[in-house]
Order: sequence, then structure tokens, then C-alpha cells
Amino acid sequence: MILTVVIASLAYSTPKEWAFSRLLPSAPALAASMWPVLPTVLLGTVCLLLMIGLGIVFPGLGTWWTAAGIVAVTVAAAYGSHVRLQRERTLFQVRLVADAAQQVVLSPMPRRFDGVEIESLYLAAAAEARIGGDFYEVVDTRYGVRLLIGDVRGKGLPAVGLAAAVVNSFREAAYDESDLGSIARRLEASSTRYSAAFPPEDLMERFTTALLVEIPPDGGRLHVLNCGHPPPLLLSRGGLRALEPTAPSPLLNLADLIGDGYSVDTFRYAPGDLLLLYTDGVTEARDRDGEFFPLTTWMRRQTPARPRELLDALHRDLLQYSGGGLDDDIAGLAVGLHAPPQPLDGREGTAAQARHRP
Repeated sequence: MILTVVIASLAYSTPKEWAFSRLLPSAPALAASMWPVLPTVLLGTVCLLLMIGLGIVFPGLGTWWTAAGIVAVTVAAAYGSHVRLQRERTLFQVRLVADAAQQVVLSPMPRRFDGVEIESLYLAAAAEARIGGDFYEVVDTRYGVRLLIGDVRGKGLPAVGLAAAVVNSFREAAYDESDLGSIARRLEASSTRYSAAFPPEDLMERFTTALLVEIPPDGGRLHVLNCGHPPPLLLSRGGLRALEPTAPSPLLNLADLIGDGYSVDTFRYAPGDLLLLYTDGVTEARDRDGEFFPLTTWMRRQTPARPRELLDALHRDLLQYSGGGLDDDIAGLAVGLHAPPQPLDGREGTAAQARHRP
């Protein structure tokens, strides 16, 4: 509307040889990008009436040629507005489906259990996407708090489908199995069954990295099983440790080729330490010069604060480092490790353990 007033004012106050009136068709063209169909048509009608009025005031202005241009642009703009609105409605429905899928793959956070505080971060590389091939899950069992984070190779719906299969399998196995190796075998079986629906030549390209962590209820130690995933980082007042596996474990969907020997490592921690689980999208974020994000160096500059504060700082610095553009999905879990509460007597301790049993 401002553009229409400016053009009409210039056309009226300047010599007719300058022909500012020929810019009037641009107003309905611009309106189509923001307005519905009817307001766009009404603005085109206003521009047409203004052009006719200018033609009366300034004979020989070429009124009919410009008027014909306004009519043609208004019709095209109205159609463009109609198509845009249809696509916006379609995108809205797609986002509703994506939100439902996100609830299937990614559980709501934060989670707080006895002595454990967990926060999450998820960034999809595609601006229009809500979820991708990265996934995580946290469950509280009688064996302790168990965490899963992983990354499916590939993009699109097949990657999301495989991520959902692995997460759903973990949600069942984490309550049933007494050790992380048995859980990993259940995840391997689910991954293999899902991948069987795809052509054989695609199987080698459809694997998943995964990291399983168990925090026993008595505290003080972590059990970690790493299936080809980036090692978690443990930040304490004494420094930073990368929890590297002593022996490699097979990636999911590759156990038939390289065996199913799973190795579980145990690490000690102190109350107040902070554990960071992440996918390779964090370490592979690049700056304009192509340099990878220095996660280890970045973590050494942090202090063992609250998990949410750590993830907010990581989110901010990742976007700043990469210039706001991400080449891969990013998922992260920050785990605050605190001392578990001590029961007042033996009966209270027994009742507390019973509450954590599924």
C-alpha cells in the first residue's frame, strides 16, 4: 500500500515524461507474496482506478497500456497468491506429521532421576525438517539410568524409519536385559530386520553408529558400550576425559559381517561431573575455511555447570562457528552426575528401588 501511494504521488507531482505511473503494476505483484487472493485483487483494482484518474489529469500518458498491464499483473498475482496459500497449507500438514514422528523418535526432555539430570539438543541440517537420522533415548530401569544416542547413515525417510526402529527396540530391551551387550544385540536384530526391506546392494550403506551408557543407581561409575560412535566427554573439575573404548564393537547392521563381540567399559566419575553425548554432526561442523569445530578444545574452556547451560552454549557457538549453516544433523545429551540421595533407613531404600522397577 505504501508503494502504491508513493508511485501515485510521484506520477502526479513529476512531469508526465518521467512516467512513474508505469510502476503501478508492481504493487499487486508484491502483494501476492504476502496477502490472500481478495486483498491482492482489491489492491490491483485501486491501482487501476488510480491509473485511470492520472490519465484524466494528464492526457497522453499511455493510460490504457498501463491499465492493461495492471489487469494482467493482478490476475497473475491473484493466481500466485492462491498457489502460495495452498502450499502453505500443505507445509503446515507436513509439519504436523513431522511433529508426530518426532514424538516417536525423540522423547521429551528434560529428565531428572535420583542423582542424574539430563537435557537434550537436536538440530536438523535441513531448515524445513524437524528430525533426521540422529536419535537419542533415556530410560530409568532397575539396573540404573540407561541412555542411547546414535546416528543412522543416510538421509530422508529411510534414515528416520531406521532410527525409529532402533529407538523402539531400545525402549523395550533396556528394561528387560541385564547388561548393555544384550541390549546391543537386540538393537542389531531390529536394525537388521528393518534393513531387510531394502535392496541387498543398499545394505552396506545402511548402518548405524550407537552409544549405550548405563549409570547404576549406587552412582560413582559409568558403563559404556560404543558401536563406532564418537566417544562421550566427561567434564570434571580436574579436567576433561574422552571415554574411549578399550576394544571396538561392531556398528549396528554389520554384526553379520564382522561379528557381534561387544565390549563394555567402566569409568569412574565424581559428583558434580558433566557427561556430554553427541553425534558426529557436532565435530564435523565447519567454518568458512573448512575447519572442523574443535569440540574437545571448546569443552576444556567450559565449567561443570548445569546440563541446559552447557547445551545452550554449544548451540550458540556451533551456529556462530558455522555461520548459521549446518551440513549434518546434530544431537546431544548433557548429563549432570550428582550424588544419589541416601535413604534414611533400609526400608526406605527398598521402597526407592521398587519405584524404579518397570
